[in-house]
Amino acid sequence: MAPTVEGGDAALLPEFPRGPLDAYRARASFSWKELALFTEGEDMLRFKKTIFSALENDPLFARSPGADLSLDKYRELNFLRCKRIFEYDFLSVEDMFKSPLKVPALIQCLGMYDSSLAAKYLLHTLVFGSAVYSSGSERHLTYIQKIFSMEIFGCFALTELSHGSNTKAIRTTAHYDPATKEFIIHSPDFEAAKFWVGNMGKTATHAVVFAKLHVPGDQCHGLHPFIVQIRDPKTLLPMPGVMVGDMGKKLGQNGLDNGFAMFHKVRVPRQSLLNRMGDVTPEGTYVSPFKDVRQRFGVSLGGLSSGRVSILSLAVVNLKLAIAIALRFSATRCQFGPTQEEEIAVLEYPMQQCRLLPYLAAAYALDHFSKSLFLDLVELQRGRASGDRSARQAELGREIHALASAGKPLASWTAQQGIQECREACGGHGYLAMNRLGVLRDDNDPNCTYEGDNNVLLQQTSNYLLGLLAHRVQDGACFRSPLKSVDFLDAYPSILDQKFEVSSVADCLDSAVALAAYKWLVCYLLRETYQKLNQEKRSGSSDFEARNNCQVSHGRPLALAFLELTVVQRFHEHVHQPCVPPSLRAVLGRLSALYALWSLSRHAALLYRAERRRSCPGRRDRAS
Repeated sequence: MAPTVEGGDAALLPEFPRGPLDAYRARASFSWKELALFTEGEDMLRFKKTIFSALENDPLFARSPGADLSLDKYRELNFLRCKRIFEYDFLSVEDMFKSPLKVPALIQCLGMYDSSLAAKYLLHTLVFGSAVYSSGSERHLTYIQKIFSMEIFGCFALTELSHGSNTKAIRTTAHYDPATKEFIIHSPDFEAAKFWVGNMGKTATHAVVFAKLHVPGDQCHGLHPFIVQIRDPKTLLPMPGVMVGDMGKKLGQNGLDNGFAMFHKVRVPRQSLLNRMGDVTPEGTYVSPFKDVRQRFGVSLGGLSSGRVSILSLAVVNLKLAIAIALRFSATRCQFGPTQEEEIAVLEYPMQQCRLLPYLAAAYALDHFSKSLFLDLVELQRGRASGDRSARQAELGREIHALASAGKPLASWTAQQGIQECREACGGHGYLAMNRLGVLRDDNDPNCTYEGDNNVLLQQTSNYLLGLLAHRVQDGACFRSPLKSVDFLDAYPSILDQKFEVSSVADCLDSAVALAAYKWLVCYLLRETYQKLNQEKRSGSSDFEARNNCQVSHGRPLALAFLELTVVQRFHEHVHQPCVPPSLRAVLGRLSALYALWSLSRHAALLYRAERRRSCPGRRDRAS
């Protein structure tokens, strides 16, 4: 077990060593230590310090600059490092329940060391472990103990070679045999092979396998999760009937062993079914507490929200690292000046500030959003574990699904764009491998596609919003949600009548101004998307065709604007709460306003078009 960091602020937040950044640090209008304590809290800072100190002093985590590890050696090292993390016991199961924010904190610390290590750890604990915990019952609790002792090592097997986002088309089957009280897991052909599964390539011994459940009479009850042993824990050789292998070298995250698996009539006990959503009696009768098949299906895929929220956090880590590297370089790199004898740091140039500072603000805003959304997810999982099947619990699940489905795209794309901007902002030196910017870019890239392709996920969020508006139009229902992310839409007709007016640029430095503009934009996009959808249907398009025809210019920007508004709203409330130290209010207020205005500026064309339509109501926009 790693020793905890003791002592006061001097031990927890020691002064930086003397160096070329001293001049900039001396000019700061706030205390960086006070900011760290406010954003993280002393307990969390001490927790992170404990983790970093342990890794720094452990030879297993020593880096070899310039050494190119073979693929097999890298993956072996990554597994040994993951095993060592569990040996340190940074985070017990009890700690997870007592201080849930320590979970993303640990993952962020590991991500700062190596994305492959963070991904390997979270796939085993948060994705595989959460699936067992939230989808299983008391009979599966023994697996939780084995997960944290690493007696077993897990993966989450949903995606198949021929189907990823379209989960309803998954083709792996699980037929129940009442004679032996077993399920028979089977892949009908190669296209039904589980594919791209993290940890499956070399190290996973067990998998949560999603398969279509069939009971006698060949009655299918849709997709259900099963715990399936795929390797012998002692030899790591495949179990009988299981063909499992590694995907090979990827563009990034090569310490993570993504793999594939096919099942040839593999028999597993009846108790292998994770049965919170549905179960099969020994005689072969299917039973479920959910009468609504769609609700049951949604709950069964609840583990995907855990993965998406974790990816959101990892993307923020990548952005934090990149922006720290680029800003520090920019503060020390001097080029040109008012005279030939005097050069100034490139950070002094407005162009460099314009390129980098918005991503600094984005890192703070998205970091706060990722933490708050993780706590929302914890509330949802606790409700499921306690058997809460209330209307509020169901609505909470839908809301978190919508937020996570747009949160992952926003965070991963922001990180992707930010890392590239940081690379270019460092000039030629940014192209050196030693500065990590290339590794960060490649390791962040899969965040845009795994656990759901970003563009496909955004349709989940736009569909959620369109469904709420349809209920309002048809039934007069109010816009209400457990997390209040959509409550402002209840006043959307009056919001659309508002005009955006400020008397000076200084007025915009309050993020409340950008918030008001964002609410107007989301209301406008929701109305336009709803009208476009109905127009398509009236023209003879099917629901499938109509939604596809709306997504590019309507649904996609709606989903992104809604999530950006949510991030801005939460960060605005966070930095304007009464407990903010007076010495930090100005800088945090500027960060909040900068992120809000920068995000809003990317919708300038939409805002302009909307205002033109309002000022000329009879005019038809040819682009529509």
